[in-house]
Amino acid sequence: MGLPRLICAFLLYACCCCRRAAGVPGEAEQPAPELVEVEVGSTALLKCSLFQSQGNFSHVDWFSVHKEKRVLIFRVRQGQGQSEPGEYQHRLSLQDRGATLALTQVTPHDERIFLCQGKRPRSQEHRIQLRVYKAPEEPNIQANALGIPVNSKEPSEVATCVGRNGYPIPQVIWYKNGRPLKEEKNRVHIQSSQTVESSGLYTLQSILKAQLVKEDKDAQFYCELNYRLPSGNHMKESREVTVPVFYPTEKVWLEVEPVGMLKEGDRVEIRCLADGNPPPHFSISKQNLSTREAEEETTVDNGVLVLEPARKEHSGLYECQGLDLDTMISLPSEAQELLVNYVSDVQVSPADPERQEGSSLTLTCEAESSQALEFQWLREETGQVLERGSVLQLHNLKREAGGGYRCMASVPSIPGLNRTQLVNVAIFGPPWMAFKERKLWVKENTVLNLSCEASGHPRPTISWNVNGTASEQDQDPQRVLSTLNVLVTPELLKTGVECTASNDLGKNTSVLFLELVNLTTLTPDSNTTTGLSTSTASPHTKANSTSTERKLPEPESQGVVIVAVIVCILVLAVLGAILYFLYKKGKLPCGRSGKQEITLPPSRKSEFVVEVKSDKLPEEMGLLQGSSGDKRAPGDQGEKYIDLRH
Repeated sequence: MGLPRLICAFLLYACCCCRRAAGVPGEAEQPAPELVEVEVGSTALLKCSLFQSQGNFSHVDWFSVHKEKRVLIFRVRQGQGQSEPGEYQHRLSLQDRGATLALTQVTPHDERIFLCQGKRPRSQEHRIQLRVYKAPEEPNIQANALGIPVNSKEPSEVATCVGRNGYPIPQVIWYKNGRPLKEEKNRVHIQSSQTVESSGLYTLQSILKAQLVKEDKDAQFYCELNYRLPSGNHMKESREVTVPVFYPTEKVWLEVEPVGMLKEGDRVEIRCLADGNPPPHFSISKQNLSTREAEEETTVDNGVLVLEPARKEHSGLYECQGLDLDTMISLPSEAQELLVNYVSDVQVSPADPERQEGSSLTLTCEAESSQALEFQWLREETGQVLERGSVLQLHNLKREAGGGYRCMASVPSIPGLNRTQLVNVAIFGPPWMAFKERKLWVKENTVLNLSCEASGHPRPTISWNVNGTASEQDQDPQRVLSTLNVLVTPELLKTGVECTASNDLGKNTSVLFLELVNLTTLTPDSNTTTGLSTSTASPHTKANSTSTERKLPEPESQGVVIVAVIVCILVLAVLGAILYFLYKKGKLPCGRSGKQEITLPPSRKSEFVVEVKSDKLPEEMGLLQGSSGDKRAPGDQGEKYIDLRH
């Protein structure tokens, strides 16, 4: 009897298991909870769907389930809610007539199951699974600043990626040059760890380790965080970083800047370069042309030689040596020739030419250069090109031919490469004066600054016939300028001023006539200068005792013209004012045609005369008379009368 009972019990248990597995009503497990997803800091709406059809929410209890432990957190009685003491006491409230429980300020600790349970008509419950999400901060990546050698036998740390304050833990993916990296034995290893903050959020740290090669010296690495929010899947990328990759030097070479034809005066840099990292220790040497031995040059930086300014002596063969401090192996570069083009030793013969008037002169120019040269001759005073070639011939020399001549030697193929040499040609003769005589209008008891210029060969000296402060200044080897500061006195007005230039071959004199400025009686002729306080010399106009004298034309007085214009404006202003006054008083009727008489009282009609008086100086009136040069009588002061009686 015992064995049949045991068999029956076993069959009954098996039948029950089959019924549960087959989903027989009343015997199945509880249904999956309803899923509610929210972000950290927002409000979760927990809706109880037990009595949605009947709308009976008079008696509902809310529980939180954490680690299979139920805790009562809220009661609903007769439509009124009451929080239970605990962590949810101040964050729960009823909505939707009691059908929904609102949980504010959601945190990662709130990710659990919430259930609502009713008492009538029978005990039922509804389970809600709350899922919480938080996007992590932008990933922060730090590259290995110490560098990675390519001969390392194991993967070395490349970079570290940190994603802070995310929930749940995000997924990290590493990229090199835009391509994702995967775990690869002895080549790529990704090590990740996470930390739970007090807020419940996660901080993820991922370390990328890899074995790099020389081609990875410019590789771009970055990390990507993949995470989920209620709105869907998202991702954030870090910035790209590079990692120093160390590899041995295989080749050393030289570079020269600037590229192309070099000339004296340029700033030239000679650089040593190598294909290793870190670069080796460089030294630059130049071959001595006489001994053919290499002599080390002093560099301002590791492997940089600066030639400033470059000179022709810097030309030669240069070589660079690269010493690898790890292996102590020295690698040489190929020798490179440096050529600094130059123009030097420009010489003109004869160096100090002296000639008599009427003779001839031949000037020859020579120079040294690394390239083909072109010559041209220029006049120093004017810059005019006189001849193209190394020889300049001057025939039938005049005094005006004396002065500076410049020979320019240049290299056409290299712009800016040229040198010049100046030679002064001296023509024997007595002094030449810049002017023979000049009249100056001055004021008494004022200090004049007078100047006198003379030229000749031998070089002349200048003297003055009056006492004052004199000084001389050489304009060129054959021309001198003397200045004199003197006080205008009555005696000086009588005697005038003379400057005398003299040398071994003769002398010459310039005369300065001084006249007092008198605004009422001054009547200068066309050959006088008014209002001048200094005497200036024209370098191109010469006068001396041995040549035909020509009197220099004096500049017109601009002050006279200005005074005349002002007087005319005043006259017009007075006329306009009078006519406007008569018009306003009704004395000057205006008609559309013809002339009308100005109406005046009978007693005053014959007395109304408008007088316009000119204050022009005599010389100003002379300027206004035109080019004929007619003058008024001495008693005529330029008065004019306009009779408006008829």
